This record gives sequence, structure tokens and C-alpha cells, in this order.
Amino acid sequence: MSTFHIIGIDPGKNGGIARVMSTGDYDNIWKAHKCPSTIKEMDNLIKTFKKFPIRPKVLLENVHAFPTDGRSSAFKFGVNYGIWQGILTANNLEYTLVTPQKWQKHFEDLPKDKKDRKNILKQIATDKTNTKATLNTADAICITIYGLENE
Repeated sequence: MSTFHIIGIDPGKNGGIARVMSTGDYDNIWKAHKCPSTIKEMDNLIKTFKKFPIRPKVLLENVHAFPTDGRSSAFKFGVNYGIWQGILTANNLEYTLVTPQKWQKHFEDLPKDKKDRKNILKQIATDKTNTKATLNTADAICITIYGLENE
């Protein structure tokens, strides 16, 4: 069995963060969290993840606003993305940016309709990890699965 520690982050305000780790002696250990509501809580969560003896491979969803997004929501979305980058950098954690198209392609024929796609990803996340995925954590778990299966 191999040893690894992978963290996946969906930086949306309603996003989440997930991790999987293995020391090689046990089954994979999964944890998933809704995005904390404050910067301090976000930083504290990353600090707890750093306590594991294996340096994590971090995947951060590379997101951008769409022309159809309102100015306010696009700004808030970008702020959270920047906060995650700052926290990871301040904690000396290198990260890989992965686009939604890239990690979602890993799960093949997903529906184009956002609500249907989110529900399928939630089911995939739950089935593959034996962890109760929510709409907040499903993308982060799937990003982590993508990192694990493409390691």
C-alpha cells in the first residue's frame, strides 16, 4: 500500500475542502468540510491538515467568473479564491490549479444541467469514499478523487 495525503478545494463560498490520506497500514481516511465562514477558520483547517506527517498534494479548483454573473457575486467568488491561494501560500503549501472541465472530465458523461450534474457528483463522491457528501462538499471530494486517481 502506498502513503499519500491529498487535499481538494472547491473555493466557492458554498464550496468545500476534502482530503484523503493513507499511511499504508489502513484504508484511505476521508474528511470533508463545508468552506469555513471566516478566513481564520479556513487557515486553522489548513493548519490541522498540515499536522499529518506526509506533505499534502493540494488541488485548488481554478475558477473564474462568467459574464452572466452579477458584479457582486463575481467579486465575492474571486475573493474566496484569492483567500485560499493566500492561505496555502502562507502555510508554505504548493498547490496545483485544476479547471472544473479537467476534473469533471475524469468522471465522464456528466449532465450539462448544473443541478443534475451536482446531484450526480454528490452521488459519485458518496459512493467512492463511503463519506456522506453534500452539495457543499461534493465538488471538493471529487477534486480529491481526481487527484488520487491521477497520482
